[in-house]
Amino acid sequence: MAKIFYSMSGEGRGHAARVRTMTEHLRHEHELVLFAPNEAYDFLAPIYNTPDVPGVEVRKLPGLKFYYTKRRLDLSKSIYQGLKFLGQLNKNIRETTEILKSEKPDLIVSDFEPILPKAGRKCDIPVVSLNHQDFLLAYDLSSLPASLQWYAWAMGFVVKAHHVEKQATVVSSFFTPKLRPGYNDVVQVGPLLRPDVCQARPSEEGFILSYVRKATTDDTLQLLKSCDRPVKVYGLGKRPDDGPLTFHEIDEQRFTDDFIHCDALIGAAGNQSLGEAIYLGKPVLALPESSHHEQMINSHFLKEMGVGSWTAIETFAKSNLVSFLDGLSKFRENLAQYRGQTNGNPPALAAIRKHLPSTTLV
Repeated sequence: MAKIFYSMSGEGRGHAARVRTMTEHLRHEHELVLFAPNEAYDFLAPIYNTPDVPGVEVRKLPGLKFYYTKRRLDLSKSIYQGLKFLGQLNKNIRETTEILKSEKPDLIVSDFEPILPKAGRKCDIPVVSLNHQDFLLAYDLSSLPASLQWYAWAMGFVVKAHHVEKQATVVSSFFTPKLRPGYNDVVQVGPLLRPDVCQARPSEEGFILSYVRKATTDDTLQLLKSCDRPVKVYGLGKRPDDGPLTFHEIDEQRFTDDFIHCDALIGAAGNQSLGEAIYLGKPVLALPESSHHEQMINSHFLKEMGVGSWTAIETFAKSNLVSFLDGLSKFRENLAQYRGQTNGNPPALAAIRKHLPSTTLV
């Protein structure tokens, strides 16, 4: 049995969902300590900091966070707070280094989180990077519009700032274009899927699933009311029903069941939710914020694959919704080649196990 320290970013559910997937596969073989900031900690701590799940502990770690003003992503505030975080980075690394010296983990895995891997290298502990964001450096993005190519180039410096010398870089993504020169050692895997998703038998039961951010406007909800079938909305908490809209608290099992049996997904364009939708054969209408460039990139690849459509949430109109609903049959035809075929779990786990001490390999 090895001791694995595993850190992640804390914005949205994608990082925490990927980490939980790997944790569920590894926790029966190894001891895990998860380092999670912000929303990731709030999601994982109630699951694992309990006597019912031995061998896993979740600890809080400082992390970057998106900030919103009047329900819109506030880039200025987000960047300012990000600079404050970077100003504390060396202090946080020193403190974490002392923890590593004391507890001596065998391996560090990081999902786009800088503190733990940088501390790990100071202690000569092997590091595996398993995330989505490294696609900004490693993937050929020449099919994107020039503005998004420029963003990928600029954000590449942020991604590099997270880097340390490591044993492996694994990129989990629902899209897999060719690798750029110089990145041939990067391991490309599909989405990391929760057990309930892997084992699902999807069906269409006559409703739309909508997963949206807390900052979603009333105008967007009014448009969703014009769907030709019921819409189950997650992400806004419990509210009274509003015509065809029903609002649900985030409950993982109920959300997964609705995901498996919905007709289509409408909402945010995170890599994790899009990857799960494609695996399940669910068409997607992606609604990225125009200032959330990573989700804009995800949306472009979604459309390029022919498995959904997208529009920036600020310009979402009834015509976008009608066009998407009219195209469901065609999207499902295109999804047939991906449905049930894009599970990234086995190669991702192999990449982690490859770098565990030989006496702990299973």
